[in-house]
Amino acid sequence: MSKFFEIKELNKVYDDKSEKISVLNNVNISLEANKLVALTGPSGSGKSTLIQLISLLDSPNGGYYSLFSENNLFNLSDNEKSEYRKKYISIVFQNYNLISDLTALENVALPGLYFGKKSTECFLEAKKLLESFGLANRVNHSPKELSGGEQQRVAIARSLINKPRLILADEPTGSLDKKNSESVIELLSSFKNEETLIIFATHNKALVNKSDLELTLSNGTVNFA
Repeated sequence: MSKFFEIKELNKVYDDKSEKISVLNNVNISLEANKLVALTGPSGSGKSTLIQLISLLDSPNGGYYSLFSENNLFNLSDNEKSEYRKKYISIVFQNYNLISDLTALENVALPGLYFGKKSTECFLEAKKLLESFGLANRVNHSPKELSGGEQQRVAIARSLINKPRLILADEPTGSLDKKNSESVIELLSSFKNEETLIIFATHNKALVNKSDLELTLSNGTVNFA
């Protein structure tokens, strides 16, 4: 029986002028659901590259990847990857990536609308998410009217509206203070369940201590800490 999340012999090489740079070398990762997993490693170790690959936003030079199935997701076409990502994978970025001329409510509802849900359903669910994140009085505010911590909470709410099975966060607290950073990780952790896995990249050891498991990237390989 396969694990919920499985990576086998993953390789990624970049061409830099006349030189080939190997970022990931035969990476193997096997994870169960209902986990909050911290991905650590020095700058340039390949954390963002790995996030990009498992979010299907980039392609490897070789490897196998499955998410609650026996299929190799790397073999999907670009259109199939896009559809799969819409259904099952969500990404939280460090810089929030909110749309500046939309309200918090509209930003959260947007992925649901793209997914084909009814407008009334999307906005009702978006409002409930924002309320659960302590943002009931900020639903009609634009991103520029929100603090950094509030913007990141909106971004997390947006990532959850389609009920993804895999939630990825690339340095989600990098621009936040200690209090807001801990709040964001605790918020992410509250959404793990038997059908969900959450992986976040971080340099912050205090946040690693809040995770269930630590994966460390070094010299192109991943080790369980």
